[in-house]
Amino acid sequence: MKSAIQSIAVCAVFMGATAAFGHVTLEDPAAAAGAGYKAVLRVGHGCDGAATTAIQVSLPDGFNGAQPMVKPGWTVSTQVGKLATPYEAHGKKFTEGVQEIIWTVNQVADALPDAHYDEFVLRGTTPQKPGTLWFKVVQRCTKGVNAWVEVPAAGQDAHSMKSPAARLDVLDVQAAGGHAH
Repeated sequence: MKSAIQSIAVCAVFMGATAAFGHVTLEDPAAAAGAGYKAVLRVGHGCDGAATTAIQVSLPDGFNGAQPMVKPGWTVSTQVGKLATPYEAHGKKFTEGVQEIIWTVNQVADALPDAHYDEFVLRGTTPQKPGTLWFKVVQRCTKGVNAWVEVPAAGQDAHSMKSPAARLDVLDVQAAGGHAH
């Protein structure tokens, strides 16, 4: 188990380098498969000098049971819809779930200034199968929009993209950790 935790830590440090590009990123870019995950979306700037007034997050297929954290000065809403991949939790089958979360300022005075940093938090459960999930984020500002929605094609480096979505690597921690005794 120790090497599994080290694997996640190394991945997190390596992936953390993406924050330097100023995109909306996840604080922890790696998570265990089939586990609870607290997604902290980091917003480091506005839209070409304009303050941020809304953050809209499209949740990737397989990220289930999403719940947003409330934020003072902001209204949070969710869009629920039919899931592409139904799932079971606590003995119940779910065919619908949260697909989008939107935080919107209550007043312009509550907007996130361009020169400031903030975080938008939600939690949910990662899929059982390891892989990469992409959280598409649209950042609306008093003037303009930043759409962090690009997903790289196979073999393409996300760093080469102008507006990449926030990346989460879902890892098979049990396989990485070997056998526990």
